[in-house]
Amino acid sequence: MTSPLPRPAEASPDTSVHPLLAVAREWFPRVAARADEIENARRLPQDLADELAREGFFRMMIPESLGGAELHPAVSFQVIEAIAKADGSTGWCVMNGACNALTSAFLFEPTARAIFGRPDVITGGVAAPIGRAERVDGGYRLTGRWPWASGAHHSHWLVGGGVVTEGGKPVMVREGVPMTRFFYFPQDKAVLHDTWFASGLCGTGSVDMEVKDLFVPDEYAFSIVGVRPRVDRPLYGYPFGLLGLGLPAVALGIARRAIDELMAMAQQKTLMMERRLLAARPAAQEAVADAEATVRSARAFLLEAIHAIHEESTRGPVSVRTRAELRLAMTHATRSAARAVDRMYEAGGGHVVLRSNPLQRCFRDVHAVTQHAMVSPATLELTGGLLLGQELPTFTL
Repeated sequence: MTSPLPRPAEASPDTSVHPLLAVAREWFPRVAARADEIENARRLPQDLADELAREGFFRMMIPESLGGAELHPAVSFQVIEAIAKADGSTGWCVMNGACNALTSAFLFEPTARAIFGRPDVITGGVAAPIGRAERVDGGYRLTGRWPWASGAHHSHWLVGGGVVTEGGKPVMVREGVPMTRFFYFPQDKAVLHDTWFASGLCGTGSVDMEVKDLFVPDEYAFSIVGVRPRVDRPLYGYPFGLLGLGLPAVALGIARRAIDELMAMAQQKTLMMERRLLAARPAAQEAVADAEATVRSARAFLLEAIHAIHEESTRGPVSVRTRAELRLAMTHATRSAARAVDRMYEAGGGHVVLRSNPLQRCFRDVHAVTQHAMVSPATLELTGGLLLGQELPTFTL
């Protein structure tokens, strides 16, 4: 029997040698061993979240001036991917906390230090403007209930999006467009409702969070839409792209795990009625080749787009086209990852439905990632329309 082909290099040398990436890859056995525990608990164990924080995984996108790592986005992408390969839910929680922390660059410095000053801080929340924030002297009275608050239980601070009101009526930026803001508040000020019973990414603890008439000082309210970051560094020149970058990272990590699991299983599993290994079956060979090519090509496109947008941001404002191409690459990578996982799931036969087989969790988890709005089919309509020269809203790119 010939040996399997060697694994490809993870990325170009400038981003594949970062110490934190090496640490993330070393974490694989520790996280993978707790995948069942995480799924059954429906959230990350606090001790695991604390260890991840101490390693620095949640500080990847915090500015250096605030004590963060301010990593190149290609490094952050690969770190999240590596954790997600071990367990999708853990990768999702690292993604959520790390990407959420980029908001530190949009806060007044004293506020940013108050929130992100402790080295092991974890932040979470929901950006969607579901809440309502009534203007009052010195701040806002915030009320809202936000679903999908991943990692809320292990977070120290939460952020919720809301529509700004005065006298109970929305403040309008222009006709038909209400003013929205994000609001930071301590986690213990929110009620966390036990609502997370999902088919995939079961261990993310994406519960509903709720506050009622909570006073939020002015300095803890901010926006990332159409404003310059207060930390004027290239990493923060494309905040919506950066916020969404972790989604394909999680999906591609899950896909890599699925391919590796199928390849390992194929060397051991004898097909019923055929008396030969799965690895010798032409259908399995085609499926592995197709999945490998699908994942690696989509990943290469995404890394190309990441490098392009970051390089452009070092020179000034990022163009709409470059932002659109990143979003296109993100959506394409996420959906390509799901197709690759599907191929591995189908090739694996009946054994993959067993809870003891990691492929069934890969299948469920990756199809939870694809449901996120930032990588939905609608994003292809937006990016395709822009590539065709149509006038479309671009504030979320």
